[in-house]
Amino acid sequence: MSNYGILSIFIFKNDRSEALPYFIIRNFLFDILRLAFHNVSHLLLDKFMVSLRDALMLGEGGVISLVGAGGKTSLMFRLAHELEKAGDRVLTTTTTKIYEPSAEQSGGLIVSGPVHTTLKEARILLKDHLHITAAAERLTDLGKLRGYAPETIQRIWNSRLFRWIIVEADGAAGRPLKVPADHEPVIPACSSHILGMVGLNCVGRSLSQQWVFRHERFLQLSGLPESSEITESAIIAVLEHEKGIFKDAPAHAMRIAFFNQADSTQNLAAGLRIARGLITKKMAGLHRVIIGQTLSDPPVLEVYDLNAKPEYETQFIQTEK
Repeated sequence: MSNYGILSIFIFKNDRSEALPYFIIRNFLFDILRLAFHNVSHLLLDKFMVSLRDALMLGEGGVISLVGAGGKTSLMFRLAHELEKAGDRVLTTTTTKIYEPSAEQSGGLIVSGPVHTTLKEARILLKDHLHITAAAERLTDLGKLRGYAPETIQRIWNSRLFRWIIVEADGAAGRPLKVPADHEPVIPACSSHILGMVGLNCVGRSLSQQWVFRHERFLQLSGLPESSEITESAIIAVLEHEKGIFKDAPAHAMRIAFFNQADSTQNLAAGLRIARGLITKKMAGLHRVIIGQTLSDPPVLEVYDLNAKPEYETQFIQTEK
């Protein structure tokens, strides 16, 4: 269990970054509560923990595309499990490549190119599993699955067979940080949510291929010199840049930055400083910043609402192909 348990949401209509010291006091008080009451405190805290669904402001259905680096696959399957438990039909897929999921990650797997075959098999699997994964081809030598073209995902979405489609729309070769090449990311036009991910393990590391995928592009967009340390301001720069992490995001889609790997005090502090920087700069088009840990509990630690709206109604894009 993490040392950080309860959701904090701040609505920033103006620069309200002075509220950040609250987190230090809050976490200190929760640690005392846990020490004093042990399991009882966990029961109390669980009532206040935020779900991924609430943090991401998900409505009644949509297409969620994940870009960037540092935990896209783990977030995709964790979110799928949460939506499945709520009784929703969920498809996890990709427009690039993903490793073939384990039985624990996905209840069923379809490998089929034609849309009509995919939907036919999905109707059968959905009788026993509300969450399934689908891809166009199995790449046996790599142990991976090749995904669908964005137009194919549009057709699957238009079938209304699934309430949610979660798409890994970017590849990062396991690095915690990435900026896209010219042909990336591969985002379906029907996406209602774009989650731009950053793995906080990269902060303070050497700006090299070991930590940054497409690091030459990162150098260009961030303005950092070769072999310098990856700074928080550089991460803000590539989040803001039109050719950065949110490159080619549909204008209608909600943009949410997800800072993952906040499972240490150091990483959490870095995430808070980056969030404060985005708030101060009032990044255009960014609705929320989430700080979390997709491989630990709870997955959501902090949420900042930069859009200052009480709720978000998902737009369903029904462009026929």
